[in-house]
Amino acid sequence: MSRATWVMFVLSSALLATAPFWRAPLERAPVEAAFPGWPSTFEGRALRELPLSEREERFGAGFPGRIARFTDGQRELIIRWVAAPTRQLHSAADCFRGLGYSTTRSTFWRQEDGSSWQRFTASSGPVRLTVREAITEGSARRWTEVSQWYWEALLGQTRGPWWAVTVAEHAK
Repeated sequence: MSRATWVMFVLSSALLATAPFWRAPLERAPVEAAFPGWPSTFEGRALRELPLSEREERFGAGFPGRIARFTDGQRELIIRWVAAPTRQLHSAADCFRGLGYSTTRSTFWRQEDGSSWQRFTASSGPVRLTVREAITEGSARRWTEVSQWYWEALLGQTRGPWWAVTVAEHAK
């Protein structure tokens, strides 16, 4: 590779790496004013809100949106309402590994109703959970990969707010 080609490659790489930051930040409504409230049901089952753990409370303090934990009597759900693109929204598999669980590789999964999810198994001692997650923007857009959502949100290709839902249930 010639020196001129190498210099062009390095400059192009630097420009591409910084491109997401060239846009002016999107104006957003204050988080409190835009929050529509938590859903009362999920997939036809009534939800009951559970208290957040101390760790979840600390994490939520700097989160650009809201976080809540629910149960429908059989499953546990973490629902996050996200007002702005953020790196604080990360995959559930990363979160479970951070809590000491071992996880299987995440795979794309389509539910009977046609909705798409990212799904994996998390294990810790005798506990074995099937976990699935997705991010939505209303009924029009859906992401199963957090990274894909983040870059589209950061580049203004989606405006939000978004709902990130993680569902954990005991594996059968």
